[in-house]
This record gives sequence, structure tokens and C-alpha cells, in this order.
Amino acid sequence: MIQTILFVCMGNICRSPLVEAVARKHLADAGLQVEVASCGTGGWHAGEAADPRMREAAASAGYNLDRHRARQLRSTDFDRYDLLLAMDRDNLSEMQRVSGSASSDRSALFLEWSGLPSPLEFPDPYYGERAGFADSVILAEQGVQGLIERLRHG
Repeated sequence: MIQTILFVCMGNICRSPLVEAVARKHLADAGLQVEVASCGTGGWHAGEAADPRMREAAASAGYNLDRHRARQLRSTDFDRYDLLLAMDRDNLSEMQRVSGSASSDRSALFLEWSGLPSPLEFPDPYYGERAGFADSVILAEQGVQGLIERLRHG
């Protein structure tokens, strides 16, 4: 049974902290006791808050990212978490490089694992317009609903 999930993106300031916040709220609302966290494959934003544009988009939808502080993926994460879900294939490849083959059965793309037909990769809004951040919130909610269904039904 999955009790811990780590969401992983590149810098841990946009996608993965958003998905962590959405998952935390909706898993609790669904009565599922699953611990969630997030990190980035890169460490250049370690210790920083979530991107202001993502905090704004998340807050508009009722999710608070104010306490989030970015951190980098650690090799110990592969022992600590039951499931590690990457936002895109580049992050998944980096996760597999860091972990070796030991975690390949517990690492996957977030949207694919959640059962969404398309897109399989969660687009990074960082270099785009503000609308991309609002779109990210919608995609995170859809992905988390799929995640909840999969967790409920195995």
C-alpha cells in the first residue's frame, strides 16, 4: 500500500510544490492517509519559496504555497518514499540516474501514473505567460483526481 509520495520537477518552485499542495488537500478530503512532499532534480533553487506566479495561481484556486521551500532530490528519497512521480521525462531520467535501477518500479510520470490520456508530461510554466500557471493548477487537480482513483482501486 502506498503511504508516501514524492512529486519531482526540475527546480521545485513551480510544478511539484503545486501538485504537492493539491494532493495534500484532496487526499485528506478523500480520507486517504498519504504523506506527500516535493523536490527538484536540480539544486539551484534550494531554500527558495515557490515562484510568485505559481503562488498567485495556486492561491486563486485555494491552495497555499507560502510555506514551501525548495529542496533537491536526495538518494535517501528512494528509501523514504513508496512512489516518486516526475513531472516530465527529463526529471524521470535524472531520478533514475540518481537512484540506479533500484527504484524503477516505484518511479513514474505523474500524469501517466494518474491515468490521464494526455498530456503525459506536465508542461513547465516557468518560461511562459501567467496563463500557463493557471493551466497548471487545472492540470494538477485533474492529475490528483486520477491519482486518488488509482490509490482507491489499486
